[in-house]
Amino acid sequence: MSSGSFALTPGKRVLYLTKDPELIRKQLEGSLTLRMADLDPADLLDDINTDAMTPAWVCFDYDPAAIAKNAYAGLIINGQRLIPADALREGNFEVIVAGAQKGVGSSRETAAQCEVFSGSRLAIASSFAPIHARNNINIGQLMGDHSVIARLEAGASIPLDEFTRGHDAITVRIIECGGLLPFCAQLESGKVTVPPTGTAPRPMNLTEKILAAKLLPGQGTHVKPGDAVLVRVDAGYSHEFTTAQVDFFLEQEYGVGYKLKDPSKFAVFEDHLIYATGVASMAKFTDKIEKLRELQRAFAAKTGVRNYSAVDGVSPGICHQVAREQFIDPGDFVQATDSHTCMGGASGALSWGVGATEYAALVYWGFTPIAVPESIRFELVGRLAPEVTAKDVMLHILATYAKREDTLNRVMEFGGEGLFALSPDERATLANMATECTARGAVMEVDDTMLQWIAARRPGVSMSELRSKVVTPDPGAVHDGGIHTIDLTAIRPMVATPGDPDHGIASDPKNGALIPEIGTVGIDIAYGGSCTAGKRDDVDMYARVMAEAERAGKKVAEGVQFYIQFGSQEVEAYAKERGYTELFARTGVNVIKPGCGACIGCGPGVSEQGNQVTVSAINRNYKGRSGPGRLYLASPLTVAASAVSGKIVEYADGMFAPDKPTG
Repeated sequence: MSSGSFALTPGKRVLYLTKDPELIRKQLEGSLTLRMADLDPADLLDDINTDAMTPAWVCFDYDPAAIAKNAYAGLIINGQRLIPADALREGNFEVIVAGAQKGVGSSRETAAQCEVFSGSRLAIASSFAPIHARNNINIGQLMGDHSVIARLEAGASIPLDEFTRGHDAITVRIIECGGLLPFCAQLESGKVTVPPTGTAPRPMNLTEKILAAKLLPGQGTHVKPGDAVLVRVDAGYSHEFTTAQVDFFLEQEYGVGYKLKDPSKFAVFEDHLIYATGVASMAKFTDKIEKLRELQRAFAAKTGVRNYSAVDGVSPGICHQVAREQFIDPGDFVQATDSHTCMGGASGALSWGVGATEYAALVYWGFTPIAVPESIRFELVGRLAPEVTAKDVMLHILATYAKREDTLNRVMEFGGEGLFALSPDERATLANMATECTARGAVMEVDDTMLQWIAARRPGVSMSELRSKVVTPDPGAVHDGGIHTIDLTAIRPMVATPGDPDHGIASDPKNGALIPEIGTVGIDIAYGGSCTAGKRDDVDMYARVMAEAERAGKKVAEGVQFYIQFGSQEVEAYAKERGYTELFARTGVNVIKPGCGACIGCGPGVSEQGNQVTVSAINRNYKGRSGPGRLYLASPLTVAASAVSGKIVEYADGMFAPDKPTG
């Protein structure tokens, strides 16, 4: 960067991530130099996910050198890393070029860091997943499209204002400052100020009303999409994957003795790696995992945040599930270092995930700079059929709206009588998977059913107190993504084929229990768990299928391993009270105590070989996400029915009766 402009540095290189792996290998070797003029955007890799950029085990390190060394470690071809250790850093690349939807997946900032720590200054793609884009901005990596690299290769020097164009005023200043933490330093010194929004009173949707209520003094009373604002954060949390790096950044920026202004708002969880060392591929990282746990406990002791560490090796549960049980309220604005933070939207809280840098800043200051996002509203009508679940609804939304990018970088708002016909847990499934839609976050209208669910878990909290926090949209509120009606009666069981959650296929009601487009797919593993599918209602569904199978004299099919993992200790206690754990034991199910696990490749239920097939109730099925095998996504009912049948089938009442085929 020079004089407010960007030009290619003589001697530095550009790496094109092409669909042809051989072209990538030749670029890394130095035997081939590509230019945008030689390529079409269709030649470039689309949907490069964060697991490919930095798989879970890379996140065990938090220092720049180790993260750079393992850049793109999850980009696997024929069982081998396409980009070897240190190849990105040693290749002298300052620009990395990809196709569409770069950075889909988790909120892990290491995915952006692996490029920056390897020397990249500019990321090029036709589109970026929103959290990944924000992480790039926060750590100072510029972004542009394919026309930008073509101009640079033609010798142009591009003014910085072209990279800031279209961004809100705060994001412009963050880019100009070289990242979020430098911006915060200038904000503190008074060199940067945030003016009032200037937005006149107007009808506001849920997203806008919640953010307007959190504005710091002097910014106004109303907001609209694109407004640059500073907003208070009501709650947040990190987990052992991310806390060490948050602490590292805080010490780098504010000194070893830094103090948080309001630690009671924030929490740490030990949930993601609780079973990692039991996975063969993860066992070699035991020392690093234990170090992350130690650093998180030290952070909790030093700062005074809520501490949800494991006790005697048992986790309280998955952060998103425990947070909704214990401290997320309607009207809250919630930020945490995990992409599934959006699950809090089911409680009427505006929630989304952020990277480690952004979290470090907001946990220190208690507020965060944002641009008010656009929204897209889903009006749910009707009721689901008995064999259909909220997971099927989300796979439908993914295959329909997300696939054409209607949800991209927008907050997904849900309402309607169909929403209120769903249980609180099923609503949480919808909110949880907003991130798979590459949405910014999620938020829902709430009714007394949801408030009763919250109050039942909060001693001393009254219904009237919760009602006073509820936010409702104004009549006439605008949604830039439109208002879309989904008739729940028309939703069929769905299965997403391996590679992406938006590869959803609906069952054919005329075809019995088989989903015709995928044919007969035998399975090796069935997994029910994760923040998406480890709740009470999910456990009810697994038990419903297994009880029916037991009555028919059946159990988990020979050659299939079926795992059920609880989302929290509360869910586990519920399962024990209902007799589910005994039922599962009798029918051949492997029951796992609360935590994450197979969903992130760090627990029982991961595949170990590329030819294994898994049907899973988790939230995403990117290549390598849960082992090297082929991973299908489905509802808890489909997962359990498939475990008994030995192949992927949709559930139908009475399907295991002696005279009924299983697919």
